[in-house]
Amino acid sequence: MLFLRHRWLAPGLVFLAGFLPCFSAPAAEFRLFLAPQTLRSDEATLIWDKPEGAEAGLAYEVLRDGQPCGETRKTHFTARGLAPEHAYVFAVRARAAAGAEDPGNRSESNPLELRTLSPEPVVSVLDHGAVGDGQTLNTPALQAAINACPPGGVVRLPAGVFLSGALFLKSDMTLEIAEGGVLKGSTNPADYAPFIRNRFEGWEMDTYASLLNAGTLDSAGPANVRNLSIRGAGTISGGGKKLSDAVRAEFPGVKGLRSRGRLILLMNAEKVEVAGLTLEETPCWTLHYIYSKNVSLHGLAIRSDVLNGDGIDPDSSENSFIFDCAFDTGDDCIAIKSGKNPEGNVVNRPTANVRVFDCRFDRGHGISIGSEMSGGVRGVLIEDCVAGPLLHGLQIKATEKRGGFVEDVTVRDCTLRQITVYTKLPYNNDGGAAPAAPFFRNFRFENIDLTEANPAKPAIVVNGFEAEGHRTRNVSFQNIRLPAGATVQLDRVANVTFTGITTPDATPPVYEITRSTDVHLP
Repeated sequence: MLFLRHRWLAPGLVFLAGFLPCFSAPAAEFRLFLAPQTLRSDEATLIWDKPEGAEAGLAYEVLRDGQPCGETRKTHFTARGLAPEHAYVFAVRARAAAGAEDPGNRSESNPLELRTLSPEPVVSVLDHGAVGDGQTLNTPALQAAINACPPGGVVRLPAGVFLSGALFLKSDMTLEIAEGGVLKGSTNPADYAPFIRNRFEGWEMDTYASLLNAGTLDSAGPANVRNLSIRGAGTISGGGKKLSDAVRAEFPGVKGLRSRGRLILLMNAEKVEVAGLTLEETPCWTLHYIYSKNVSLHGLAIRSDVLNGDGIDPDSSENSFIFDCAFDTGDDCIAIKSGKNPEGNVVNRPTANVRVFDCRFDRGHGISIGSEMSGGVRGVLIEDCVAGPLLHGLQIKATEKRGGFVEDVTVRDCTLRQITVYTKLPYNNDGGAAPAAPFFRNFRFENIDLTEANPAKPAIVVNGFEAEGHRTRNVSFQNIRLPAGATVQLDRVANVTFTGITTPDATPPVYEITRSTDVHLP
């Protein structure tokens, strides 16, 4: 079994084969590119691949026009203080970090040429009558500022608490919330009326609008909102549990659950950035984007306690970059989705090319792929992340009914508490069955620290589907550090390989293997 490194292409710079990662050959050098929608008049956020075979202790020197302008041990860097309408050439050089043993790798990335934008015109919400007293309902004033924003402009929310109902953003604009500024969602459902077309738990349906909305849902169509940024050092705080409870009281049962809006909802969007903010008090999922592509989410602190309080939900979307974010949530921290049977099978829009890196997961149900994945998920890379005691750890999940596939998932250089691949779930399984069971295949777990895993339950669980030909297959665990007394459970899997498995007391873990073939133990 051979697994090869993802080759991530540069959004906005190079588009090959629909931006799908290529698994045909390992990258010969590490690639530098611009994160989508992060180029401004005075800054740009850069992302790069690790050099092939990169070891711990590697540092990166960022070069601007051939001169050092910064150093980091991350694989991202925001160059600030740039001049407007100016051309720059950036590169990144790998070298040993101070005090670390030289790994012998001093390769340099490709040069990246870019030109900063013209200075952005600013629209102040105060000039449109907004009042940041935490009491005045500012929906008309804030919407008027958004409507008045010229192409390429910035709507600026200053310090203060600005209460609002549903707002609708547009293409070619930035909503900027200054430090000390709070966009506060109303707790009255009427402030989010009328209902709009949305997608929740895998099905398209009508729901209340979200606090921030952009785009119009169209499963068969291209993007209808573009070049949008939501950023700043402030806070977006929704109506939270009070709003959630009010909607559920208005519509008892499952309709109430599914009628709630989000904190931020993006539909059929292209080139979007959400950055720097604290996102909290959502009435349902926090940041949900559907049928979208080229999305950068970074520098976010996401907190929730509400029922279904997911952090970030990429849904039938392509080319997502989620990095430098912290999660403390009441449900999945990240949940990668693509629709639910049978509608998701018909819509058939996969989520593809999701890169999650340099994130911290303090609380939540999991870093999840599924359970709504009937349109398929492919090309997920999770690296350099640290997870605390999540309920299910790093989780890939579905049911026999879902159909679709999850394939080409790489998780590496992470600290986790559990890895679970589940094929039977006791919830959200009310859709008609797909023609065939899902396919789970081509998963790679490499350089994972699981030493803090709970010894009372298995550290690694990998299940397959009961249907003939639908075992979870082609899975590699390499250089995995387990706690003493660890258990690994495998059921209905094929072609699973373990190499470099270690424990603190050098005692091998207990492997519980049932109904499986071609399992290769160290």
